[in-house]
Amino acid sequence: MKKKKHLIIKNAIPIYLMMLPGILYLLINDYAPMFGLVIAFKRIDWNKGILRSDWVGFENFRYLFASSEAWIMTRNTILYNLAFIILGTIASIAVAVLLNEITSKFSVKVYQTLILLPYMISWVIGSYLMYALLSSETGMVNQVIFKALGMEPVVWYQEKKYWPFILILVNLWKSVGFSMVIYLASIVGINKEYYEAAKIDGARKWKQITNITLPLLKPTIITLFIMNVGGIFYSDFGLFYQIPRNSGALFDVTQTIDTYVYNALMQQGNIALSAAAGFYQSIVGFILVVIANAIVRRYSRESALF
Repeated sequence: MKKKKHLIIKNAIPIYLMMLPGILYLLINDYAPMFGLVIAFKRIDWNKGILRSDWVGFENFRYLFASSEAWIMTRNTILYNLAFIILGTIASIAVAVLLNEITSKFSVKVYQTLILLPYMISWVIGSYLMYALLSSETGMVNQVIFKALGMEPVVWYQEKKYWPFILILVNLWKSVGFSMVIYLASIVGINKEYYEAAKIDGARKWKQITNITLPLLKPTIITLFIMNVGGIFYSDFGLFYQIPRNSGALFDVTQTIDTYVYNALMQQGNIALSAAAGFYQSIVGFILVVIANAIVRRYSRESALF
């Protein structure tokens, strides 16, 4: 028995060696920085260093939540992510289903490339593209479209009311391609015999989609939903910082926890307040993951009973 266990361990050594770089990366990148959580509970004095700085308990958190910015950044982070999850899921599934119906392989590859291309573009480039469209002096929207329609130009980077829609549309433009690939891969893996049997029974395309494709996509949708809910308290920093160009006039509708942490650190130089906001973000994000996972597990069990 001991020899058998020794042989199993010996045979597993190459696998452990292959795992080693990934484990080291995980420890260095994800676990070592957790030491910095103590900063959220201290009044940092660089002459004393982080460890010897005075403990202040929850003072940084009280300062954070006493300001109106805590409510604004939390509201924006959650509502934008909910919109991204719901609309992104619908758009990605719709695009994947439509691409699956195209019979020409060449056309499918062209459409896939064009839809996926924005995902490969950095937010810095995306911000310049948006500026080329929305600039009040030289932007195409004001100088070409609005002029042709006889409409007054809009100072886009000063008008808050337009930006929730702009940010949602820009996020869909950039992210739908990646999610679409995942859903399309799941659709391609569905047994074609289901569709052939449905055709024999007289089911048209819409019935095939609603009764075969969408039900069989449920595991993929649930998996991506859990992953997205886990990051619902995290925002895409590039989207909310680069696209509105960090305009102070738009902070009420563009400031999220990530941009607040960055601005607090870079503009105010308050590392303790930034750490408190980041810690708050992590704790609530963890709780949301646990809750979402529990809800999905319960839903899956109840569905299995029927």
